Amino acid sequence: MSGGLIMAHSAGIRFWVRLTLAAVSAALLVVTPAWHDWIEIVFRVDPDHGSGWLEWLIVVLAFGLTLTFLASAGQEWRRYAPAVTDGRSSLGCGGVGWLR
Repeated sequence: MSGGLIMAHSAGIRFWVRLTLAAVSAALLVVTPAWHDWIEIVFRVDPDHGSGWLEWLIVVLAFGLTLTFLASAGQEWRRYAPAVTDGRSSLGCGGVGWLR
């Protein structure tokens, strides 16, 4: 290798599941305040009888879930974080390549 850095990242399935769940909860977070009667239209029921408390509960829960899933996906991403190397073996310096 001629001095270039080699990076590879292999995110696991758990990362993609958590990222997808974060996207779904973020969508609920955006859709619910913008289209406040979607629950009544989609499910043909009015569980809060027009008071809106269920929609606000969904917004609060979706916000918390979005943050939780994003943090969890970030942890999973860092778990599989690539080792950055310049392509040379680090065995000659006690395993620490940046000492050269």
